[in-house]
Amino acid sequence: MIFVRQENLKVGMRLAKPIYNKKGVLLYERDSKLTSQGIESVKNFGIIGLYILEPAEPVPPMSEEDIEFERFQMVTSFAIGDELKELHDKGSIKALPNISASIIKGYGRLDHKINFVQNLRSKEDELAKHSLYVAMLCAMITHKLNVKLSEQNDTVTAALVHGVGRLDIPEEVRNKEVKDESDERLIYECKKRGESIIDAAFLSTPAIGRIVSQSTRMLHSFDTGEEYNLKKSVVGAKVLALARVYDNMTAMSDVREPSSEITAVRYLMQHEDFFDPEMTQALIDSINLLAPGTSVELTNGDKGLVITENKSNVLEPIVLSFADNKIIDLGQKMIYGDLGIKDIMKTMDNRNVIDRDALKQAGFSI
Repeated sequence: MIFVRQENLKVGMRLAKPIYNKKGVLLYERDSKLTSQGIESVKNFGIIGLYILEPAEPVPPMSEEDIEFERFQMVTSFAIGDELKELHDKGSIKALPNISASIIKGYGRLDHKINFVQNLRSKEDELAKHSLYVAMLCAMITHKLNVKLSEQNDTVTAALVHGVGRLDIPEEVRNKEVKDESDERLIYECKKRGESIIDAAFLSTPAIGRIVSQSTRMLHSFDTGEEYNLKKSVVGAKVLALARVYDNMTAMSDVREPSSEITAVRYLMQHEDFFDPEMTQALIDSINLLAPGTSVELTNGDKGLVITENKSNVLEPIVLSFADNKIIDLGQKMIYGDLGIKDIMKTMDNRNVIDRDALKQAGFSI
């Protein structure tokens, strides 16, 4: 699988992922060959590129749930982009409640973990996709925390709109890879102006503005070291702050490599004085991180496959080492000391490399 930018797409290339229009109608199935019309559709949708299969490469496995995730994120990110512009320019929120409800219906009531695989972001759709993924994470985390439906709805809605102030950030500042102190100050001021837009639009539900403003102040204090009393923050603000950090770390963009989910979770755990451990655990309980069959790199340089998840510590599963076919229980510190998971092995489109067949051949049932 390779990623091919829009301008380099050619007729006859085979799709690794399905393509949907803005209404969720399937235009091209996986393994379909691109046509000139398909390439034109990609340009019209503003998609920066597509994942393409190599000539003899088989179609990678995707469950029905994975395919629906692809459809949902494409359709909903288009809708969020339009609504954020309406909110910014006109103070309109007419479609936002429906978007929030659809996210909660699809991802705020799950009884199992999902593969949370994000699509690549461009400078044009980064804000909409960031808002979507953060809202989905908030829906899943608040569900695991058993918060009231009204509080879950306020948190998800706050996640959808929290970045509206970023539309005021000048393009030259937004596009800088390295931002100086004055840039960061300008970005923070734009975010604060965005809070005023949110407060005005949600006069009847002030909790939404409160969640946004508290989460922004939390992250500002975390970044700058300024003093902030975390006890004053509501649950929704703490969830939103955590989801924003996780998404920022794991986001796929065309300008930088993302951190893996394990790296992001490890980061949250290392700062448990700021990010509530119960909320981090709710995140871990919502998404597949080290499911059986996941290919990993160990801290000693060896590669292996996860055999069994560790319910008490996700970072310490039981692993089958490729080096000597040895089973290693990373939770047994008396035996293996500091040996652990360095990172997850990824495919080109940021999915975990899964090899369940190798486990079956080694005699392990899944």
